[in-house]
Order: sequence, then C-alpha cells, then structure tokens
Amino acid sequence: MILAEILGPDMLIILAIVALLFGSKQLPKLARSLGSAKSEFEKGIRAGEHPEEPAATDDEQVTLTRAELDAKIAEARAAGKARPPTS
Repeated sequence: MILAEILGPDMLIILAIVALLFGSKQLPKLARSLGSAKSEFEKGIRAGEHPEEPAATDDEQVTLTRAELDAKIAEARAAGKARPPTS
C-alpha cells in the first residue's frame, strides 16, 4: 500500500508543504471540508446502491397548482420544447 511507504521525513515534508500552501488557520477548515466531502460521497454511493424512493408508475396521479403548471409551460416554451396551445 502506498500509505505504508510514506513514513517519517516524507510525511513531515508533505505536511509542511500543505501548511505553507493553506496556512495554519485554513488547515482545520480544509480538513472539515474534506471530511464532509468524503461523507457526502459515501452517502451518495449508498443511496445509489439502495434507492429509497420507488420509481414512479404510469398510473400514478401527479397534481400541480395552476401557477406551477404555468411556470412549467413557460420553461418549456423558453427551451423551445413546447408549442403554444391552440384555441
């Protein structure tokens, strides 16, 4: 394993370079962000393996308010996906 090969003075040199690049005040923030990114990544992997929500079926009824429907139509028209309704 590569981690076993990086011991002693090599690790100290790497830590010194990281401290110089980020500064001593930024190191805790960097460590927290790396930890949270790792946990979010693992959570995403677990969610991909076991989806919590079942897929929507064709007979499932979906309701929208008039404002939501108007917003969806406006988005579709802006994207060029829908034609204006004919009367």
